[in-house]
Order: sequence, then C-alpha cells, then structure tokens
Amino acid sequence: MSLFSCKKTIETLQVSESVKESFDQNSTWVLLNKTDAIKNGNLYSWSFEIAHPITYNVQVLFENELSENSEVVKLNIGEYTIEESFNESYKTYKNEIVSEFKKTIKFNKIGKQTLTIETDANFKQIRIIPNFRNPIGSGKHYEEWLAMHQSPEKQAALAWFKEAKFGMFIHWGLYSQAGGIWKGTKINDSPIAGPKVAEWLMHAFQIPRDEYKELAKTFNPDKSFAQNIAKLAKEAGMKYVVITSKHHDGFALFDSKSSDYDMVDATPYKADAIKELYEACLSEGLDFGVYYSHGNDWNDGTDGNYANIKKVNDSLGVFTHPSGKNLWDPSPNTHAAYMESKAYPQIKELIEGLPELRLIWFDGEGFTNEEQSFRFYKLVYDLNPNIVVNKRVGWDFGDYLDAGDNKIPSADEALNKYWETCGTTNNSWGYKSYDDDWKSTQELLYYFVDIMSKGGNYLLNIGPDGVGHVPEASANGLRQMGAWIKVNQEAIYGSSRWEILNEGQEETLLEGTGHRAAKGFQKTFTSKDFWFTTKGNKVYAISLVPASDKILIRSLNNSVGKIESVSVLGSEKNIEWKQTEQGLEVNLKGIESSEYGFVVEVSL
Repeated sequence: MSLFSCKKTIETLQVSESVKESFDQNSTWVLLNKTDAIKNGNLYSWSFEIAHPITYNVQVLFENELSENSEVVKLNIGEYTIEESFNESYKTYKNEIVSEFKKTIKFNKIGKQTLTIETDANFKQIRIIPNFRNPIGSGKHYEEWLAMHQSPEKQAALAWFKEAKFGMFIHWGLYSQAGGIWKGTKINDSPIAGPKVAEWLMHAFQIPRDEYKELAKTFNPDKSFAQNIAKLAKEAGMKYVVITSKHHDGFALFDSKSSDYDMVDATPYKADAIKELYEACLSEGLDFGVYYSHGNDWNDGTDGNYANIKKVNDSLGVFTHPSGKNLWDPSPNTHAAYMESKAYPQIKELIEGLPELRLIWFDGEGFTNEEQSFRFYKLVYDLNPNIVVNKRVGWDFGDYLDAGDNKIPSADEALNKYWETCGTTNNSWGYKSYDDDWKSTQELLYYFVDIMSKGGNYLLNIGPDGVGHVPEASANGLRQMGAWIKVNQEAIYGSSRWEILNEGQEETLLEGTGHRAAKGFQKTFTSKDFWFTTKGNKVYAISLVPASDKILIRSLNNSVGKIESVSVLGSEKNIEWKQTEQGLEVNLKGIESSEYGFVVEVSL
C-alpha cells in the first residue's frame, strides 16, 4: 500500500529538488527531530498529535551511519513500551539509515501522545509512519465521497444492510476443481510464502498464467448449482449472497465483454454463472452481491503495481509487502492499463447486467492508489447509488468496514462505520478437499451471536467443489443454524447493539483464519452466559445452551428500567419471572428449546 503522495514519476525519482519536496510526509507521518526534544541526560521526550487512529511503525533515523551502540534501547509511546536494539532496516534516497522497531503501535483514538526514548546513540529523528496495511489518503475526495455516502439512496441501502445481519459468502472458481492440491502436492505443503487457502492455488505454486488457464477447459459445473446454493442460503436464514465474480486469479464467472477469460468464452459450461445465481437468489427472496478483486489480477494485472510502489518506498525507507502480487509471471501490460481495459469495464458490466445488485465486495486493494479507489466507488455510485460498497475498495472510501477475514473486533474498539465480519465454515475459503476441520454449529452460532451483540453483520462462507456441490458438513451446519434462526429471528434481523453486550463470558476475540486453524475451538457455555441485542423497546437475552429450570440475567436488574413482559421466543407458554436488584429471575420449567440455546424477549 502506498503511504505517501508522490506527484513525480518513478523515472525522475533520483534527481531534482522538486522530487525531494514530494517526499514531505508531514501530513501523514509524525516526524520528531532530536533537536526539538526535551532532553534529560540520555532521555529524550516529545509531545505530538495523532490524527488517525490506526497502526503505526516506529523508526529511528540516523544521518549517515548507524550508532555503534548496539545495546537495547527503551522507547515508551502511549501505553506501549518497546525494548529493542537498533539495526539497519533501510536506507533512504539521501543514504540516511533507518532502524525500524519490529513492534507496531496501535492508537485507538486521536489526540495528544507522548514519546520518550532512552539512548546514547547519535540519532537524527524519530519517524512514526502508518503501517503498510493502513494507508492515509490526502482527503481531497472526502467531501465528494461523503455526499455520495450520505445520499438518500445510499443510506437506504445501508439500512437494508444493517437489517439483514446474515449473509452467505461463496468462493468458487477454477481453483475449486483442484481442491487445494496441485500436481499431487497439498497447498499447505507448498514452500512458497503466502496464504494456504485453496483459492490462492495459483500464487501458492507460482503457476504460470498459460498453465493455470488450462483449468478453464475442464470447468463444467452441474447446471443445478445456482438453485441448490440459493436454496441452502434461504434454509440457513441468510438474507444476502455474495459470490466471487472474479478472484485474484483473474477468471470471471460472468460473461465479460472486456475479457475472453470468462465462464462463457473459456469453459465448456458456456453460460453466465453469476447471472444464473443472481436469478436463483432473487427467486428465493434473497438479495445479491458480488465479490470483485480489483487490485489483484494474476492473469492480466501485471505485478499489481508492486515494482513501482517498491521503488519509491525503498527510497523513503518504507517496507513494501509483496503478498498477493504476481511476481513470478506478470502480464506484460501496466497495472494502470489493466484498470482501464478490464477492472473498470467489468464493474460496469456487472452493475448494468444485474440491475438489482445490492453490494460489491471489493478485495485485493493492495497498491491501488487513492485516485483509482475513489474512481471505483464513484463508478458504482454513478451507475447505481443503491449498491453498498465495502471497505476494501481502498483508502477509506467504503460504505462500511470489515473486521477482517475470520476476525471479530473487540467490544472496546472504536469503529466509525457499520461493520461486517466474513468467516469460513472450515479453514479455507475456496474448496479444499482435505480440510475436514469443520466448525460446529454451536461454534458458528457463537460467532454470529457475538458479532450481532457488538452490532455487526456475519458473512459466512461456503466453498463449493468444481461441480458446484457444497460439502455436506458445511451445508448441514448452515441448515442447523437456520433452524435456530427461524425460531429466534426477532432477536436477529433489524436488531442493534444494546448498552450491555454480554454477561458471564470473558470476551474471546477471533484473530483470523490462521488463529482458529492453529488453536481450534475449546469454549464451553453455561446457563449464566448471555449475549444481548435490542430492537425498539425490547431487549433480547441470547443463551447458547438448552433451557434450564431457573436462570438469572443480571444485566436486566432494576437499574435498566421497569420490565413489562417476559417471554421465550418460539414458545407459547407463560413463564414466571421477577425483576430484582440482582437481575431478572426467570423460571423456564417446561420450556422446550433447541440444543443450541434459546432467547428471552424482554419488553421494557
């Protein structure tokens, strides 16, 4: 990701003073000069303002040589302490030496901060720079973006999105035929660094473009795949479906006029799979969205603009992450040319071909620049302002946030937009034939309930195989979730975050696909554990265990206001209850409930 604003071309990078001026980072970096510090012996301190609450790297800049003092130095910044030795991480275009600390710093709010460093080293400057995952834009398009984002059409679309709560993600494409195995080797055994999820097959084995294209010649799914998947989403209680219309491999599941590398022109299927699923979903009463990898295209997007970005970043002493870029067999065009000839036109094709499209889920933004990301957002808005756009369009131009792949944010995390978590039913997004580590129904429901209690949406993924069949373990888990949701839907659709999120359980954060794969799931639940949602004057207390005779919901004590009525969703029986200083006492004797839990509805 680009962390700077460079108006000059790469070719003029080395020479003129005007180029050097374009490296001024004061708008996005915090630069603390040694000469401006308050000095007390070998302790230096500064006060400064943080304008963007994101993750930063801390660097120490040396004039022309690294201090010979290799002792561990101590740096304090906000609530963080870093104790590391200096090392030569980079050199700038001025031949200054940059030592970057390995530990990153995350500021959760804007405002004044203090930094101190204790060292005898002869440094020049402390640089606090946005981590490569958090580029900061110039703000030049903010007002125009905000006007679109706040338009009546967009706000109505966001109201639908917040109401929906639960969606189906589908990762499906040429890679699905391989099932995570290439020439007899499992993707997890590939020596190439990078994600080992099945849809990254081409990257994991660095398969040449022409060789990978051969998969299209045998991609001929079952004609009933669309109806089967739409029906499954409906049974699962999902309200919207999002499918990979084009993943990083560059292959389009729709009939594209901008490329022959698509379902109609390159496969024996000879039909538009996206249009078929779109129509099947609408017939089931489901809303429809498409995933589109705009920044990464391993077939036509050259190196994803990596070389250009890296050349400038290297000159500044900034890390450039190569993840997701085709560095083994890049196409001969430029990344900008790919955008003009394929990415923008295909987004236009999808919107015009799917008039009731609800959502575009961009991905692989990587090295898309600020202008390109804004153009994608505006292109969508101009063609259909009723379409919601996710965060990964880039540069904070999305309508809503995503917490990350299989990530659930902390209840304390300050989020400035509505949000969604996307998750998997095993440990891969695309079909991986040997991954049988399926999440139990209770585990999936726990993630869903936890996300709802924090006020977000859950986009839960399936990975059909090459013929479009959903693995039975995955499908069964979704159907069981659907049965529970059907009974308890009043607590779900249209609900929002209550003032208290949960009681009984300590917060357990899901830190990503690899986190769950490595550590599994060992949580247990009791009758003392509840998660809350609210709608109107009602509060819903959600339990993940079967109903027991008597329960006490402490968060619904007298302090929350007078309770008018109490019932259990899905039951017609009147129940005995009493509100006290200790909580809401409920007698559930004789109440039948699912093995996966129940919901108490409370009217205040």
